[in-house]
Formats: sequence, C-alpha cells, structure tokens
Amino acid sequence: MTRVDKRDLRREAGQRTRDGLLAAALKLLAQRGKEGVTLREITDSAGANVAAVSYHFGSLKALCDSAIEHALERYLDAQILELDSLGSTATLQEVAAAFARPMVRALAAGGQDLAVMRTVARVGIEPPQGWERLDGKFDHSRRVALRLLTANLPGVDEQELIFRTRCAAGLLNWLALAPIGTELAALSAERIERQLVPVVAGAFRGDTPVGP
Repeated sequence: MTRVDKRDLRREAGQRTRDGLLAAALKLLAQRGKEGVTLREITDSAGANVAAVSYHFGSLKALCDSAIEHALERYLDAQILELDSLGSTATLQEVAAAFARPMVRALAAGGQDLAVMRTVARVGIEPPQGWERLDGKFDHSRRVALRLLTANLPGVDEQELIFRTRCAAGLLNWLALAPIGTELAALSAERIERQLVPVVAGAFRGDTPVGP
C-alpha cells in the first residue's frame, strides 16, 4: 500500500469518527438538551475515545454546537427544497404542506430523522454558535415563503406574514417535543400531513379571508 493510500484511509477513518461523534451527540441532545449530555456518553455511543473529541472539535461544547448547527442546516435544506419546488400559483394549502413536510417525514420515520427535528426544535431556546453561517439559508427560506404567502394573502403586510410564519414554525417545533408528536409518529406520513397541513395553513391565514 502506498503512502498516499494510507493517508486516504486515515482521512476516511477520521471522517467516520467525526460523523459518528456528531450522530451520537445529535441523538443525546435531542433526548436531553445540552445540560443533560456528557462527553463520556457521547464517546461511548460513538465507539470513540475522548481524545477524538478534542482532535475533531476541541471541546464538548464545540461538538454539541456543531451537531445542532448540522441538524439545523439539514432542516433548512429540506424546507428550502420543498418551497422552491412550488410554482407561483401554489395555494395556501400547498405552501403549508411544503413548509411542514420535513417535520411530517421526520415524525413518520422516527429514529435519527426525528432526533434531528427535536434538536432543531431546541435551537430556538439555545441557539448554537456560528448561527450567522446559516443566515443565507434562513433568508432564502423566508423570501420564498413570503413570496408564496403574499400571492395568497395580498392584503397582509410583510411583517405580519413574517410573524405568522414564525408562529407556524413554532407550532412544528412544539410537535417535535410534545407528547402529541409521539402519537403522530404512529401514523403514516400521509395521515400526519392530512391532519397537520390545515393547522399550519390556519396559522398562515390568521383571520384573513381567502378565496370566494
């Protein structure tokens, strides 16, 4: 085996260790939040040693912040993909479905997908360092949502629409953490979406009449 091959293998092994630590931290953070996670639990779950955390992240706090940021980025990417897929004539129900779909899929899938959503739900209370790196994705998601909502609710000003969008996001975060989320997780994605989308659409709509 050449020296280059050995370097490649070490690099791949290092990446697997790093990914394993992120996944373990994400799972434990979703269950307990930052205050309930220990370094030993994460390393035991990942099958790694304490030195690996120092090497790849520097500290337990940096590892937890990286895991939260990673979860948030995955969520934003999924939401942006759903919203970007809508045409300019999308209905309010279609916008609500696209907005909620990453959470719907996570509730139906359970496991690591739901762990990601639960971690995202905690972010509003404990924002990670480096939040600014994701500003562009937040802005993209907000711009697309506002454009689609404005087309459906032309009489509502932008600040009010931003408020309603934040309320809808808060509702989805609550579902990830509240006991009702466990109840919904027993249903299919189609059933969850059928029950959830009218509620999210209602948060967007407020008391604004839509259609004839």
